[in-house]
Amino acid sequence: MPGTLSPVRTAAVATVATATLTVATKGEGFVDITDEARRFVEGVGGRHGTLLLFMRHTSASLTIQENADPDVRTDLVTALDRLAPRDAGWVHEAEGPDDMPAHVKTLLTGVSLAVPVVGGRLALGTWQGIYVAEHRARPHRREVVLQFLGETS
Repeated sequence: MPGTLSPVRTAAVATVATATLTVATKGEGFVDITDEARRFVEGVGGRHGTLLLFMRHTSASLTIQENADPDVRTDLVTALDRLAPRDAGWVHEAEGPDDMPAHVKTLLTGVSLAVPVVGGRLALGTWQGIYVAEHRARPHRREVVLQFLGETS
C-alpha cells in the first residue's frame, strides 16, 4: 500500500477574502512572510480552505523553503546565481545587468503558491516558511496578493 489517506473533510467555499501585502526587500535574498500570511488567515477567520499567494512582479518570486537554518537561503541565492549569472550575455538589460537574470530566477521559482488551511492553521510542515525571493540587487517594494478561499468561523 503506497500511503494512508486521512479522513476527508468537505466544506463549501463560503468566503473569498483578498488583501495586498507590501514587502520591503533589502536586495537579493529572501524575506519571510509566514507570520503575515498567518495573520491574514486569522484576521478573516479562515477555518478550512486555501490561502493563495500571488507575486505582482516579474523579477521577484514566492517560495516555500526551510525556515530553520539561514544557510539554506544563502545557498539558494548562490544556486540561482549559478543557474542565471549576470555575465551570461543577456540581450535584455533595460534595467541593468541583474534584470534578465532576475526574470530567469522568477521563471524557475514561480509567482504563486497555494497553502492548505486546516482547522484555522496553515498546513505548513515543521520547517517550512513562506518567502518573497528578491532577485534584484537593490531594495524594492514588492506586492503580494493574498486570497483566502474557504470556510470561516
